[in-house]
Amino acid sequence: MTAELLRLSDVPSARPGAGAAAHWPRLTAATAHLDPPLGVIDRAALAYNAADLVRRAGGMPIRVASKSIRVRGILEAVLAQPGFAGVLAYTLPEALWLASPRAAAGTASARASRGGAGGDGASAGGSDIDDVVLGYPTTDRAAIARLAADAQLSARVTLMIDDVAHLDLIDAVTPPSARASIRIAIELDASWRGPLGHLGVRRSPLHSPEQLAALARIVTERAGFTLVGVMAYEAQIAGLGDAPTGRPVRALLVRGIQRQSRAELRDRRARAIAAVSAVADAVGTPLQFVNGGGTGSLESTSAEAAVTELAAGSGLMGPHLFDTYRAFTPAPAASFALPVARRPTDDIATLLGGGWIASGPPGPDRLPQVVWPEGLRMLGTEAAGEVQTPLRGPAARTLHVGDRVWLRHTKAGELSEHLDAFHVLDGDTVTGELPTYRGEGKAFL
Repeated sequence: MTAELLRLSDVPSARPGAGAAAHWPRLTAATAHLDPPLGVIDRAALAYNAADLVRRAGGMPIRVASKSIRVRGILEAVLAQPGFAGVLAYTLPEALWLASPRAAAGTASARASRGGAGGDGASAGGSDIDDVVLGYPTTDRAAIARLAADAQLSARVTLMIDDVAHLDLIDAVTPPSARASIRIAIELDASWRGPLGHLGVRRSPLHSPEQLAALARIVTERAGFTLVGVMAYEAQIAGLGDAPTGRPVRALLVRGIQRQSRAELRDRRARAIAAVSAVADAVGTPLQFVNGGGTGSLESTSAEAAVTELAAGSGLMGPHLFDTYRAFTPAPAASFALPVARRPTDDIATLLGGGWIASGPPGPDRLPQVVWPEGLRMLGTEAAGEVQTPLRGPAARTLHVGDRVWLRHTKAGELSEHLDAFHVLDGDTVTGELPTYRGEGKAFL
């Protein structure tokens, strides 16, 4: 059902959503029978974005970052396309859920056309995905115990570590003699330490090739673990837009930092992988993967000989974060509509809800972007509120109670935490629903 609903192999020749005056009224007309708040996945836009990611990856396989999706049906549909392989999960309970065999035939990820008649009762079961890498270390003892007790899951799920303490925690839950071997990947810190200090995210403490190799050696020497991979996420390149709106000086600074960081990381990552590969080869278990990059750095990361696969997820959904990138422009595949609930003045229309704020440093760029009708802006004194969002602008005078306003989230997967399901739009018609993790009763983080 999901494959038929999404049809990602049917890729439009032009980027959907490029003409706002046609795109957003089309969504309004197609969803007129539905009550907002509601979320929409535009099938053509999702297909376009998936194909564009594959093109930008230049032949290197893409592991789908589930935190940027949080819709099982989309994960399954994307993984069925050439160019995508495996999932990069964000919690171990999620990884186990995705990797578990299905509880029933078919999929719980697609609902009936128009009516949203519910799933097929299989939501407790998994997706039968046989390659899930956990992108972050876990301290979930119950999930570790479940993984260690199941040989099939242990063969499908890879844990991420960057500290001996992570190995100690696993052994404390289940000793090596009482479990299947646990697949292990190690994360290299990909941040740049330049003239301005540390630039990037605070993830792994392992910055040098020597530090990475030292931990790799410990993994290979300890019973109950198998070293299979390395990961490095260059957030200062992949997650930082190089064309911030109205900030030309910042744009030049970001481009300079990214240029220097790419060169430094290319050399350091190559030396680190060579060092770890020597350790793995010495014990007869060669590395199976080296994961790198993100939606914003597919071209540069795929050019590195040391990398064997990429990670991407946000680029499938096309959040407004990517409006500040020069190299690519994804289509707005995911969007949401909120209803006008009151008119406090002639020039203000107030929406129900709207406080769907993106994680990260607090600022205007973390707010949802009001995209239709054009000419609307949030009030500085309220912004996007938990239960209401007042909007002002010329278009506000034309809105009536019950009308809908379209918005885009700053990020991708976080939108799914506010919705039970996305309505799938194909052309001018809503063809069905895809439940989010939340809609399937899952709240992993």
